[in-house]
Amino acid sequence: MDKLLLQQQVCQRLEADLAMLLAAADLARQAATHEESKAENKYDTRGLEASYLAAGQSRRAEDIRRALAAWRALQMRAYDDASGIQLGALICLADAAERQQWLLLGPDGAGLKLEHLGLEIMLITAQAPLGQQLLGRGPDDEVQAGAAAWRIVTVE
Repeated sequence: MDKLLLQQQVCQRLEADLAMLLAAADLARQAATHEESKAENKYDTRGLEASYLAAGQSRRAEDIRRALAAWRALQMRAYDDASGIQLGALICLADAAERQQWLLLGPDGAGLKLEHLGLEIMLITAQAPLGQQLLGRGPDDEVQAGAAAWRIVTVE
């Protein structure tokens, strides 16, 4: 599989999320400062709520900017037996029933799902419990995810 293509897909998804969030934050900011948002009495909190929303969206936009910068800076390397699984690794796990799960270990963006060659690939980070277990491991090693044991089938 082409990990550089996967990296580009992650960046494109993050860029799209960022653009959407910035537009939403701008609308919330406009709503917070619009004259119709001025409180008519002490119970009227429309303007205050819109300003809280805008602030939250701006913080989330910063998180996405950091994730995007981390993904752009990530050097996608081929798997090396000597160092084991590292950031940028594409990992196939199998459970006892031989159901497979594909993971891309990245610097940020956990939970994002990609579709590539008919496979669903989920992003995880090294900070996640499963990500911590995977670091340094290799094919045929086992990891625990919840109550289930998973075998590392392949690493790219």
